[in-house]
Amino acid sequence: MLRPSDIPNLICVLRMLLVPPIVVALLADRIGLALVLVAIAGLSDGIDGFLAKHFHWQSRLGGLLDPLADKLLLVSLFVTLALQEQIPAWLAVLVVSRDLVIVTGGVLYNVLVGPLQPEPSGASKLNTLAQLVFILAVLVQRAMGWALDSLVTVAGAAVLVTCVVSGLNYVIRWSRKALAPRAS
Repeated sequence: MLRPSDIPNLICVLRMLLVPPIVVALLADRIGLALVLVAIAGLSDGIDGFLAKHFHWQSRLGGLLDPLADKLLLVSLFVTLALQEQIPAWLAVLVVSRDLVIVTGGVLYNVLVGPLQPEPSGASKLNTLAQLVFILAVLVQRAMGWALDSLVTVAGAAVLVTCVVSGLNYVIRWSRKALAPRAS
């Protein structure tokens, strides 16, 4: 039976299920449809976070599902748009590399040091926002034919900076935590 406290996790799963139709829409050059689906996915991220915090429905599962849903959506979009030559390939490589560093670091920490409670940093949240704004600007420009070159450039620069800063932030925080003396 579905409990109200399960709603944020259900929204995360539904966001993940939107990824294949979004990619198919992009590949079929149905940019308007892709834009609507990406906007729905972006709104769902805000809604599930609001519900989890406002009603105290946070869970360990939700703490894993939410960033996984974000990464699945954004990495899929960056890779698809780079393959279509709609965004610079180097930017997609940077986004994917950052996520691989974070996931690999988290796994290594759990194996070598012990359980790690994932806590997104402010820089990481800004990175997710910058990525979403960048993708939406690219899609709006393609779907509507609006000249959003300045917004795309600024959002792309924000993705670059926040990827580097947030990636380094995770590496530094987890390294310090791993090397800190432990109470016996």
